[in-house]
Amino acid sequence: MPRMSRRTLLRSMAAGGAAVSAPGLLTACSSGSGDGDVSNAGKKLAPWPAYKPATGPKPDLAPTGAGVQAGYTSYPSDLVKSVSRTPGDGSTVRVMTVSFGTPPKPASANRFWAAVEKALGVKIEYTIISQADYQKKMATVMAGDADALPDIINMFAGFTLPREAQFVQRRAEDLTPYLSGDAITDYPNLANIPTHAWRDMGRIGGRIHGIPLERPLPGSTLWINQDMFAGSGMREGWSAEDFTAVARRGTRGRTYMLGAANGSLFGNGFHSAAHNAPQRWAVAKNGTFLTAAADERYKASIAFQAQLRKNGSYHPDATSISQIDLTTLYYNGTVGSMQDGFGAYLPKYRESRGKMTPAAALPYSVGGEPGGIVAARRSFGYTVLKKAKKERVQLLLRILDYLAAPFGSQEWELVHYGVEGVHFTRGKDGSPEPTRLGEVENNTNLPLKYLAEGPQVLFVPGMPDAVRALHTWQRKVVPHAIRDASYGLQSATNNSQGATLKTLLDDTVTGIIAGRLPLSEWDAAVKKWRSRGGDRMADEYAKDYAANT
Repeated sequence: MPRMSRRTLLRSMAAGGAAVSAPGLLTACSSGSGDGDVSNAGKKLAPWPAYKPATGPKPDLAPTGAGVQAGYTSYPSDLVKSVSRTPGDGSTVRVMTVSFGTPPKPASANRFWAAVEKALGVKIEYTIISQADYQKKMATVMAGDADALPDIINMFAGFTLPREAQFVQRRAEDLTPYLSGDAITDYPNLANIPTHAWRDMGRIGGRIHGIPLERPLPGSTLWINQDMFAGSGMREGWSAEDFTAVARRGTRGRTYMLGAANGSLFGNGFHSAAHNAPQRWAVAKNGTFLTAAADERYKASIAFQAQLRKNGSYHPDATSISQIDLTTLYYNGTVGSMQDGFGAYLPKYRESRGKMTPAAALPYSVGGEPGGIVAARRSFGYTVLKKAKKERVQLLLRILDYLAAPFGSQEWELVHYGVEGVHFTRGKDGSPEPTRLGEVENNTNLPLKYLAEGPQVLFVPGMPDAVRALHTWQRKVVPHAIRDASYGLQSATNNSQGATLKTLLDDTVTGIIAGRLPLSEWDAAVKKWRSRGGDRMADEYAKDYAANT
């Protein structure tokens, strides 16, 4: 079986939205004196941008208001034009984003880079930060001179950056006058970003400071090898007991039905949701915030996983293997499943073609209750702008408006695939197929998609059956999605201590499932978490929630 390239696996990881955090890394951030009041409580809230859907090709599979995505079984034959004029003025724009790819060729030798610059009408100086270096680099940027900031900065949601909200409030442009309410109509592609993405990005001090990167509703997903699971007795409507039996039946020799990566809590997202446990935070009818950690269903999911590990269903390296190496084991059949973001569906289907059939697992039931799925934060991150004069801010917003072009537009195709005949050719169904140059010069290695992007749709080039399967799966599970009630809200304690407190709980979960700690340690860890800041977070989130409702 062909060996997967590191670049391809990094692309898979990026698409899945793998999230990590490093406790305390930025706690000494000196972006200014004092923490500042970033809470929305007691503030006049800026109205969300008015949502105005873009016109474009009609999807083959309809979206729903509940969160099922639009699906395209073939590539649109007639691309629309979503931007009427070149947005730039010939000036130089400095940008900075996270990256999950390999470093791009320099601008002088990069035809993709040159094509985008020509379309935007600006020169781009791009600071690209690898995922591994993001937090360290952001610590430097956040503590540095305001005048040295790039014009456009990607704030990646996969990391916890202590005092991030204070930094944004103090150093980034307040975009409320440009984007709130009907003001956003000056930027039609930004107006095409649904309200749910703005909501989950959230306000800071009642104001809008960023532009969200919209993501689909399903979050952490158990990706299974369809043939392995079906061959071991998987069926729709399965129970937790059925899941256990299938996992044991399919594990033999050096093949394990359950794979997990370091930091994934043995894939706890999928299992806690199947147990219908809250995802970090739930809100009661009276507005009180309730932590998942104190919910008995969450504790039961940990015990369930500990039993799966004890009976040998998990790969033995589940606490040490990287997400990248786990992906290799998934593709070559060593493990029959892995947890990843739903957004990883594209590389999952594309890279496994002819080798295996991937599928998103349906949740099992517990005690007769249908299981839920993890609802993702609908904003993968957001983009902020350096403080500048009005004309400069408007220019930067026009650039982001171009990059946020919708699927089915000429601008989307350029930003995602490059120049036809240079970076891609057309497949039989009209879908762009990367050339050898396109495998090197692309939107992964020059990650423009982390500056701005239109709403995501379901589309797998040349694989209409995959799109139909994913759309059917979404229709079944989206009504059972469990959302973290803290998305888009502010908590001073979480801003300063969230990463450290999260690590306390995560390490305990991993220790119990791995068999290093007894289940009885969980209650003690939760008590410690609450006393060190968890209860304060609950109070702060409740106040911010009340202000936003």
